[in-house]
Amino acid sequence: MTLTLTVSDEVRAIAPGFTHLAVEAHGLVNGPSDTRSAALLDDAARRLAERLDGRAPHEDPRIAAWRKVYTAFGAKPSRTRNSAEALARRALADGGLPRINLLVDAYNAISVAHLVPVGGEDTDHIEGGMRLIRAKGDEPFPTVAGGEEAVEHPEPGEVVWCDDEGVTCRRWNWRQGVRTRLTEESVNAVFLLEGLAPMTNGELDAAGAELAASLERLSPGVRITVHGPR
Repeated sequence: MTLTLTVSDEVRAIAPGFTHLAVEAHGLVNGPSDTRSAALLDDAARRLAERLDGRAPHEDPRIAAWRKVYTAFGAKPSRTRNSAEALARRALADGGLPRINLLVDAYNAISVAHLVPVGGEDTDHIEGGMRLIRAKGDEPFPTVAGGEEAVEHPEPGEVVWCDDEGVTCRRWNWRQGVRTRLTEESVNAVFLLEGLAPMTNGELDAAGAELAASLERLSPGVRITVHGPR
């Protein structure tokens, strides 16, 4: 894998069982959401409803584990929800899941169906390797606020993904930055699936394989490598 992904000892200390799986893809063809990606999202919402069987997302052990880790680094999990919980809540709401674009829809569907945080990064816009660290607080995080481009900074001790240029995702997997997000022009990407017990490495592998299969159907000819849990 050309892109390196590392997890700092400080993060390992608050989540010793944390694992991540990377789906590396080259030659993707993205575009607006269509009936194919909508079907993935609808199926994911159905599978989520069956999994929860009337429970709220935060009552599932996988989401409860993420809430515990968020609390450990000082975040309030009911106010800044991890990405899997936030998507699950939207999937169960009247409006349903948002349609963004083919690639984002594909990885959002995996997140909802498996209750696992999944992110997608345009590797052509990543500078150096990606690192999961506890922030110092001065790292730049380009975002959009009130419709205008803005630069925020994480709180000291906050867990963030970053590269050599700055933060790419705040509060572990809460909010992705605009610089590396997947757009309709993206052709090369890495999709990151993040696991905490009770999710097993085998379950993380299954989610990654399903995502790879979806990407192959949406982008015939794409070159995919799955880098197993580490």
